[in-house]
Amino acid sequence: MSRVLDELNKEISELIASVKDSVIMIIVEKIDLLNILGLSQPVRGLGSGFIIGERLAVTNAHVVGDARVVKIVYSDGSIGEGEVIARDPDRDLALIMLDRKDVKILKMGDSDKIKIGEIVFAIGSPLGLPGPSVSMGVVSAVGRTIVGEGGQIVLEDLIQTDAAINPGNSGGPLVNLDGEAIGIATAIIPYAQGIGFALPINHVKRFIHLISRFGRPVRAWIGVYVSALTPETAKSLGLEIKKGVVVVKVLPGTPAYEYGVRGGDIIIEAGGHEVSTPFELRKAVEENIDKGEIMLKIFRRGRVFDIKIPILIEGL
Repeated sequence: MSRVLDELNKEISELIASVKDSVIMIIVEKIDLLNILGLSQPVRGLGSGFIIGERLAVTNAHVVGDARVVKIVYSDGSIGEGEVIARDPDRDLALIMLDRKDVKILKMGDSDKIKIGEIVFAIGSPLGLPGPSVSMGVVSAVGRTIVGEGGQIVLEDLIQTDAAINPGNSGGPLVNLDGEAIGIATAIIPYAQGIGFALPINHVKRFIHLISRFGRPVRAWIGVYVSALTPETAKSLGLEIKKGVVVVKVLPGTPAYEYGVRGGDIIIEAGGHEVSTPFELRKAVEENIDKGEIMLKIFRRGRVFDIKIPILIEGL
């Protein structure tokens, strides 16, 4: 048993050593105009990020805020500057152009393959401590949603983990046993223990793809507001189907309206995939952005039919 544990410890140590140089600390300085003395002064914000390409790092949008330039502390202790080249507060993602080329890139995995119970490591700079710190845990759940105090959805499709995530960890990678980033640490629940959340890395891949194609973060949509079809609703309406999203409103002048989608329709597939939540519909629309259109399978008054709808692109 001792030999097995020794081998396991060695493998984990080697794994962390292979990825830690890809993790950076991000320091944001902003002017506080409302301090008690009435004198403006710089206030520091701290977070983490990790390197995903030559001179390119990713972090949370809330880490960089509205800063254009941030200070970067690399794993070797050297300090540089980074330029925030793209940010999307709704996705809570931002890209930073680094001032160094001699950086180690962290490979991005496939968050669609995550399994509950698999071991993960959260790496970052909690509380601004020097050098990347590591905590280990497991994937507790996937597909989690954070809802704000007013009931509005803040973030969706999150990875839940019990790996310790503390202030300063935000923006750092969640790494699997293959040494791949499968998520970005993004939120903690301050009144609970062992509950942290990470954005799936496939969100980052989609974010980068949209920027590389359009030069900026964009929104892809078709012009509908939808809500999930619950089993209770389906039963009360006597519907044959049990999964889908109900079209609550269709905006006049949008592709959905022009191509015949109407309130009360139930979208059961989008882009060839079943959808059961508003997020899954938005994801399907984004994944079909290169085609410029998406095929919807709709249930209406006892019959099912297909509608192919153009996709609208809007810049942020």
